[in-house]
Parts: sequence; structure tokens; C-alpha cells
Amino acid sequence: MVLKENIEKSGRFNMLSKDDGVPVVAFSLKDRRQYDEYKISEMLRRHGWIVPAYPMPPAAQHINVLRVVIRAEFSRTLVQRLAFDIDNVLHELEKVHGPTMSSNTEEVKKSLVDSAVKKNAMDTQKEMIAQESKKRQKIMAA
Repeated sequence: MVLKENIEKSGRFNMLSKDDGVPVVAFSLKDRRQYDEYKISEMLRRHGWIVPAYPMPPAAQHINVLRVVIRAEFSRTLVQRLAFDIDNVLHELEKVHGPTMSSNTEEVKKSLVDSAVKKNAMDTQKEMIAQESKKRQKIMAA
């Protein structure tokens, strides 16, 4: 799964879901000293995503989980946008709280450079999303 690979690549999360055909990506933070899954969920909502955070069952309730359900209409473009927004949220949180122990200085520097490059890509993504929205509106009007 593309989303799972992008989340793993950040090095900040433990993957909890398995590749067993269920269209769910579940993951938790490796280091929750600066911020937690609930804060990430809240900030993703500001970007238009609903990624719930919740505790595991009683035997493992000390672990919080973020969960993404991949629906049939969830295109590769949307997956890339979500991965990009997760990365942006982490950078925003690190600006406020400082980097977590699991992210090293080189990763942070590389991410800042990547985010500058992605701004142009983000404009392209916004354009694509606007086109998708127009298509949906036409379909709903018909």
C-alpha cells in the first residue's frame, strides 16, 4: 500500500495493520513525549481529513492508534495528498514542540527542503482536487 509505505518512510510511526486484504492502515507514534495521536488527528481534520485516534482495548490501552480506511474511490492522488498532509502536520507540531527523539537532524533538514519543493506539487494537487470536485458536482447535479 502506498500510504503505508509513505507513513513507514517517515520513521515516526509503528505500523499496526497487516497486509491481509483489509483496506485499513493503522499506526501509532513511536515517541509521544512532545505530542500524541489525538493532536495529529485534530490537525489533520483542519486539512479536511477525518483520521480517528483512539486507544487500544483494555489490555493495551496505553497505545493510541490512528486509523485510515481506504475506500474504493480513494485515488492514488488522494493517498499522496494525505501522506503530504501527515508530513506537514508533523512539521507543524515540531515547530511548536520541537522534534521528537525518533527524528534526527538530517531527517528534519531533508524534510524542510522536501516541503519547499512540494509547495509547487501542492499547487498541482489543489488543481487536481478542484477538478475532481467539479466532476462530483456535475455527477450530483445530473
